Parts: sequence; structure tokens; C-alpha cells
Amino acid sequence: MHPPVITEILDNNISFDMLLVEGGEFLMGSTDEDTDAYDREKPAHQVRLSSFYIGKFPVTQELWEIVVGKNPSSFKGSRRPVEQVSWDDAQGFIKKLNALTKRQYRLPTEAEWEYAARGGALSEGYQFAGSDKLKQVGWYDENSNSETHDVGQKYPNELGLYDMSGNVFEWCNDWCGENYYKLCHNKGLQENPQGAESAYSRVFRGGGWRYDARICRTVCRNGLGFGYVDFFVGFRLVLSLQSVG
Repeated sequence: MHPPVITEILDNNISFDMLLVEGGEFLMGSTDEDTDAYDREKPAHQVRLSSFYIGKFPVTQELWEIVVGKNPSSFKGSRRPVEQVSWDDAQGFIKKLNALTKRQYRLPTEAEWEYAARGGALSEGYQFAGSDKLKQVGWYDENSNSETHDVGQKYPNELGLYDMSGNVFEWCNDWCGENYYKLCHNKGLQENPQGAESAYSRVFRGGGWRYDARICRTVCRNGLGFGYVDFFVGFRLVLSLQSVG
């Protein structure tokens, strides 16, 4: 039986929590009834996921600094999410973290990210990660004062995850294929999907401090080149059950 929380402790008592997400099936993407939906969120398609662990918070600046040794973020603060990191930078961090911890941390797949943001098997069907009122759970253009904020200051979602809507966007592992959702819909139930086979950009999710509520919905998806950096993009860790000793 797997523990519901894994706490990883690094040097100087810097630690982070990984929460267990029980696997299950869900309808990924936006339905035709969603008037806020972008075309890239449709059609909705059925996905089945195995259980996994995901970070309680996005990676913070103190965690990044203890692993990498320097802090690239524009908005400095030890408990703020790290930003100004590319997809490639995130992969470099993960490689160093895995060497330190002897585990196999990675970026979430897009399907894992959305399932967790929705609340997994405990989902109440909210528009945002934990609420239909974004101000309760996220920092976005109306309340952020044009900057990031310390993680965990808003309410969590049904799984106890914080900041999945707003604060910073979060990189996912997947390529952002242009017609990927249509292909998934046509193929039927997707088992642990890994994203498009290739594309020009990587998926990032969750909205951020400078964007409106529509962008912060759990189903909203976007893509950027994997070398892109900006002060509104960070990431969150995932740990597969197979790598838990």
C-alpha cells in the first residue's frame, strides 16, 4: 500500500511534499457546452490514468536553488514559484534532483496535470482547480498585483494541491500537437497518453498571475518552444509509483 504523502528532505532542511493521486478515468478537454472553450481544448476525449504522485506546490525558488545553486526568477522569494525557466531548464533540474534523491522525478504528462488539477477521483467538477471562484484558489490578473506570490496562500483543490490555477503556468512533458485532441477522440479511450509524437512546442498549463480567468481554467492548454523562458512559467514535479521504494 502506497503512502498518501511522500516528503522529500534535502540539505538545509529544505523539503517538499508529493501527494498521491489515485488513478482513474476522466473526460479530458472541453465539451461543446463550454462557452469559454478554445478550439485547442476540443474535442473532449476519454482518458484512463494509473496512480501517480504530484507536487503539493509548484517548484519553489528555495527548492530550485538548493538543487541548481542559483535562482533565475524575476520575482524573488524563497517560497514563490521559480520562473524564468525553460522546459529544458526544468529537465536539467530534474536530472540533478534525481541524482540527489535516487528517485525518478519528472514533469507531468498533460493528462496527469489536468486530472490532478480537476481533483482526480475526488473531483467536484469545478471550472478552476478547487473552486468555481478563481479568487479563492488562484493569483491572476485581477488580484496578483502583477507579480507571483508565495505558494499555498489560496485554498487547495479536492486533492490538497495548491496553485494549479494561476500564479505561474506549469510545463508538462508533452509535445503540443495541433490536432492531437482530435486524434485522441477518434481513437477512443486513451491509456496513460504521452502526448503528440512531435510538434514545435511543449505544453504548459494552469494560467498565471498576468492572465485572465479564462486562461486559468483546468482545461485550458497552450504551447511554447522548449527553450522559451518568461516570468510567468514554472513547473511541478511528478513521481511514478514504480520509482517509490
